[in-house]
Amino acid sequence: MKVVKEWLKGSQTVLSMFLVQVFATGMQILSRVILVEGTFIFALIAYRHVVAAVCVAPFALYFERGRQKKLKWSIWFWLFLNALVGITLGMGLFYYGLRDTSATYSVNFLSLVPISTFIFSIICRMERVEFGRWTSKVKTIGATLCVGGALTTSLYKGNEFYIGLSTHHSHTPTLESSKPNMLRGTLFLLGSCFSYTAWFIVQVKLLQIFPFKYWGTMLTCIIASVQAAIVGICLDCRKVTWSLKWNLQLITIIYSGTLATAATFCLIYWAISIKGPTYPTMFNPLALIFVAISEAILLGQPISLGILVGMLLILTGLYSFLWGKEKETESMVEACGEVSTGMARESLGVHSTAMVVPSISPANEKTDRN
Repeated sequence: MKVVKEWLKGSQTVLSMFLVQVFATGMQILSRVILVEGTFIFALIAYRHVVAAVCVAPFALYFERGRQKKLKWSIWFWLFLNALVGITLGMGLFYYGLRDTSATYSVNFLSLVPISTFIFSIICRMERVEFGRWTSKVKTIGATLCVGGALTTSLYKGNEFYIGLSTHHSHTPTLESSKPNMLRGTLFLLGSCFSYTAWFIVQVKLLQIFPFKYWGTMLTCIIASVQAAIVGICLDCRKVTWSLKWNLQLITIIYSGTLATAATFCLIYWAISIKGPTYPTMFNPLALIFVAISEAILLGQPISLGILVGMLLILTGLYSFLWGKEKETESMVEACGEVSTGMARESLGVHSTAMVVPSISPANEKTDRN
């Protein structure tokens, strides 16, 4: 028992990050099912973030009480932009892409967010790539592999096979009734990837003027709910579209708001405080595997050779990129000394953000979401 207790104590951060990926996997599967059943996307976004704001509010009021007095108009502007780019647009586009494709296919694009952020940072000269250093070469190779993996999943299908008890005659009625549109879904997912990339850049600016994680998260969720409600009403104002019933849709809203948003944020923030901002991102690619297996077993979806090859390339590339980034950070920290650790991390583009990434959020090095 003593050995087990010591193992559990030493493995708490690992287990917590596995739990985060389990929460994210459940959210992807549940969201896929209710979306193909006809759930209105902006109603889902609005209700989900109301639940998330309610869950985060006690932490904001207790740990950061009085901080709301520091709110200025400039802060409100960046909070509004943060909610618009990262949740209303980013999540909205992702949900439309998820509805038109599959959970496994969509998660591959979320894993590209740190790579697109890295490329965007180079274009904007926010990050330098020195090809003479081996860490830069590893990062570049990793980014290339990730892009190649995304192209593979998009352009190559290959043979399909089923696992578990599912056969191609036993798809669930829900998924049989849906009409996938891979081209349109891919465009939505690419738009979502770029929106999340812009979101992480916005969060860096927001943290500079309002470095309060819980208040920032709660206010962003509230603003995003209002934005989603306004856009949704403009698109569809029918009462039946916004009504809630005791069904899978309500379960998904509660689940995604409490576990996939609020609880995930707390677990990641705790892990960062112990292991640093890079640590949680190393576990995000596991969602690719969890979602693919879960969707195949629970929903009877086929796994294509193209998705498997693309998944392998993205996993290899992402871990190569994160490993190279971490080694580069360590070298910079050692060079600058322990006193300037914070400055070294900032110069490398590693920031801690206050917001809750609305989906698995994919992983990112530019601005880890907590």
